[in-house]
Amino acid sequence: MINLGIAIASENALPSAFVVLRGLEKSIKLAHEFGYDGVELALKDPDEITHEELASILKKNNMKVSAISSGQVFAARGLMFTDSDKEKREELEKAFHGFIDLAADFGGLVNIGRVRGSIGNRKKEDAENLFLDMAWRLSDYAEKRGVTMILEPVNRYEIDYINSTDEGVELVRKVGRKNFTMMPDVFHMNIEDDHIGEALIRNSEHVRYVHLADSNRHAPGDGHMDFDDIFSALGKIGYDGWCTVECLPYPDPETAAERAVKFLRARYI
Repeated sequence: MINLGIAIASENALPSAFVVLRGLEKSIKLAHEFGYDGVELALKDPDEITHEELASILKKNNMKVSAISSGQVFAARGLMFTDSDKEKREELEKAFHGFIDLAADFGGLVNIGRVRGSIGNRKKEDAENLFLDMAWRLSDYAEKRGVTMILEPVNRYEIDYINSTDEGVELVRKVGRKNFTMMPDVFHMNIEDDHIGEALIRNSEHVRYVHLADSNRHAPGDGHMDFDDIFSALGKIGYDGWCTVECLPYPDPETAAERAVKFLRARYI
């Protein structure tokens, strides 16, 4: 059975943060009221909420954490796996250890989106070696905590490294850790993949978590994304994980969240 989640962040998240709702306690309550099963926490620092606070809020609202998202570590703090600066790499590793510790108690999944970093004007091999070094270190730490790292392919207009699901799977295989896999985002797939449904089926072994938005990055149902094809493919591969809404808060956060859950619950989940 697929669970439905929604991406949220704290009130002080950057305006550019890819989340629907803001304010952790308020958003968890709203998500429950709208009919979601859980929330994806987009954090820039693991200390934004304590384990005890989070456990209390989740219990009060009968909610779960779908995953811990790390996009703000890149956007707000400028940290990335492909950075060669020793101090920045240590800061990144420390932040991810905190995310992994949080995920060990809540959800078991930590996302790697744009924080994987870029290639820039270097050789791809040099950037990739830096990525692999960090991925190995974090995956080994996460394995001890029972946590899985999930790599998100992101379209070429946002980052120049790992854009399609095929590229994501290729890198997952290079990392070669059982707890390092992939999370497709259908918005990015709509730009980068030849056919979303076929790409999901082709790479089904590594589909561990799914982000949902429509073709215009608004709430599912507000654009022309072929969700029949997407959910048909997920059905064919026997997917029973999380599908989490990560769309623009348009025309406002509450309306976007409510539109998305109504559309998806009526047709697919």
